[in-house]
Amino acid sequence: MSGSNKEIKVQPPEEFTGLKYKGPKNTSVGKAAIASAMGQMSKYMKAGDAMKLSLKMNQKGGFDCPGCAWPDPDDDRSSLGEYCENGIKAIAEEAQKKALTSEFFAKYSVQEISELSDFEMGKTGRLTEPMFLDEGANHYKPISWKDAFQLIGKELKALPSPDEAIFYTSGRTSNEAAYLYQLFVRAYGTNNLPDCSNMCHESSGVALSETVGIGKGSVTLQDIHQAEVLIIMGQNPGTNHPRMLSAIEKCKVNGGKVITVNPLPEAGLMRYTDPQSPKRMLTNGIQITDLFLPVKINGDVAFLKALMYELHHMDMEQGGDLIDYDFIEQYTNGYEEFIKAIKQIDYMACLRQCGLEAKDVRAAAKMIARKEKIIVCWAMGLTQHENGVDNIKEIVNLLLMKGAIGKPGAGTCPVRGHSNVQGDRTMGIWEAPKDSFLDQLDEVHGIQSPRQHGLAVVPAINAMYEGKGKVFFAMGGNFLSATPDTEYTAKALQNCELTVHVSTKLNRSHVVHGKRALILPCLGRTDKDLQDGKEQFVSCENSMGVVQSSQGVINPPSKHLLSEVRIVAELAKATLERSGIDWESYASDYDNIREAIEKVIPGFDDYNERVRKPGGFYLPNGARERQFNTASGKAEFTVTELPKHEPLGDEFIMMTIRSHDQFNTTIYGLNDRYRGIYNERRVIMMNEKDIQANGLKEGDVVNLSSHFNGVERKANRFIVLPYPIPPGNVATYFPEANALVPIDSFARKSMTPASKMVRIKIHKAE
Repeated sequence: MSGSNKEIKVQPPEEFTGLKYKGPKNTSVGKAAIASAMGQMSKYMKAGDAMKLSLKMNQKGGFDCPGCAWPDPDDDRSSLGEYCENGIKAIAEEAQKKALTSEFFAKYSVQEISELSDFEMGKTGRLTEPMFLDEGANHYKPISWKDAFQLIGKELKALPSPDEAIFYTSGRTSNEAAYLYQLFVRAYGTNNLPDCSNMCHESSGVALSETVGIGKGSVTLQDIHQAEVLIIMGQNPGTNHPRMLSAIEKCKVNGGKVITVNPLPEAGLMRYTDPQSPKRMLTNGIQITDLFLPVKINGDVAFLKALMYELHHMDMEQGGDLIDYDFIEQYTNGYEEFIKAIKQIDYMACLRQCGLEAKDVRAAAKMIARKEKIIVCWAMGLTQHENGVDNIKEIVNLLLMKGAIGKPGAGTCPVRGHSNVQGDRTMGIWEAPKDSFLDQLDEVHGIQSPRQHGLAVVPAINAMYEGKGKVFFAMGGNFLSATPDTEYTAKALQNCELTVHVSTKLNRSHVVHGKRALILPCLGRTDKDLQDGKEQFVSCENSMGVVQSSQGVINPPSKHLLSEVRIVAELAKATLERSGIDWESYASDYDNIREAIEKVIPGFDDYNERVRKPGGFYLPNGARERQFNTASGKAEFTVTELPKHEPLGDEFIMMTIRSHDQFNTTIYGLNDRYRGIYNERRVIMMNEKDIQANGLKEGDVVNLSSHFNGVERKANRFIVLPYPIPPGNVATYFPEANALVPIDSFARKSMTPASKMVRIKIHKAE
């Protein structure tokens, strides 16, 4: 919005057009995925770029997909391509043939740009030059890089305290850029480093650190192939991590079974048709799920408690050989207190809360009872709840009972979202760093890092809202659309003196800004990166702790783009007068950054040598080796409470989800093919009985409201669609429904917004 207009538009137009609803599908990928990918490439990319990029994405010596963090095969990568439909959509978005120049910003005011949909914004083209919006102005105007850095540096140096600046990071930032970014921020004097981990898998990191001593998963891709049972919870891999389906298929071919625990029956977990397999294409693919458990939203703790209760009773009845007591004795702590609590659970209350019947839970218990190789995979369906940390602790409890961690084919598998979100945390992008990391950082670089913890995402939004956060700098991402409580977050950003976004494309955060605003265009993963005439590469860490190189292969869309590394270095030079750090040496040769990383962060020995080897290298993982770095030196059983979250009266429990034409906040199109929803995103999926009981029918337009801690939030004009979802539960897309997610509803300990557990009321629109 313009500097003089402090209101934001979050409501839709009065009329809907074009919605087609065909109902959910029960199979995924196959011919439709091929057609979709080809359509994206032909429509948005130059033909030569499309071919070159598709053959180099996720290949050894190529570039890492800018989409999800699913790992690449170590030795058997397909020569036909290591990508999926949504990976192609990601590069079609990043390497699109359209260029967005200053002429666009001269023609359209910020107000006019804000009226575009998120999809339309993303398709305006690649940003090509730095743009500046002055206080009270209506149009962004070009600014030189030199002037942009001087403006930011001057603003940062003028702050009474470094803690009044907030430095956000998205998950696509490379290891090298992330390391240099956190080094600059700490040399500047703050730990205000909120990142997208705070909004997604922070609950996983907290729970896993407390129970098994490392905030990452313990399995490898080969473990997935070898598992006897995969339990997939709160996750939709067919849309969010499509290449995971190939790994599940290998598990199935090897005799493995799959239990799916999710409120919605997602097509990607029903059947999968490998587009590279003529046999699968001819035979309609392979069945994925052997047992589908349609758990109520946030019924996971209740289900897991009931499952462990059943497992314990089966063990007692069948001779005591279903639970791995040898493992428990040698490697764990707290079992007696844990099993005492399991024996005393209110079993019927657990069933009511999870929405399952006893026979369903017993079927799951029988499937794992005599299996040793068990992996539990999960995503934001488990982490984005007030009890998100407890959800993950219960998963660990189950695996510890079975001794199913730290051996082939078994363990924890939190499936990360953005492609280097895990690597960013490894590099030190964290508001609560450990002293051991800061001590080493200070010794290597000769600085004095602050020890006071900084602000995570939710506290950062509150600080800006209260006027305590005056400069907001975002290294990638679309902060406004990714965060909860849209209107509250918008006002927080507008309270800033200066907002800065390092971006490849236009997004909603560029039009809801501080008194002054900068857009700094950067190179993408697909772009060649030349520094002092030498081509550079970066590195990323995937969901399973593999660090590998990534090198762009096409020419950037503009000569005015800078790499993220170069942007950080120039920002540091403009802000820090006597840091003692040779920022130019880091920006001109990324090997120098990797040498510094090697000295500071364990596991990166011989970094430059090992990252150049095809496929990269694995980072150390104690849980994988049954070395549990907890206070007791053992894996910890924990006792959690059964959540209390039954809807009251006319309330429904809402979760926000992605469509198939979406990755995080990036909207690739308006179709959710697997759910049968076309040409519209502002929909609410409801159980048919709930629709009838509330006097509604398919196609009705309704207004939604949430009530939390005395505050009412509204999001109007959603179309009602019947969907197989448990009674009392509804689903909507984000970011459209983010306005309903309270800023003060978040997971205990991790502060992850509870976007999957929002109490709402539904009213028919007038």
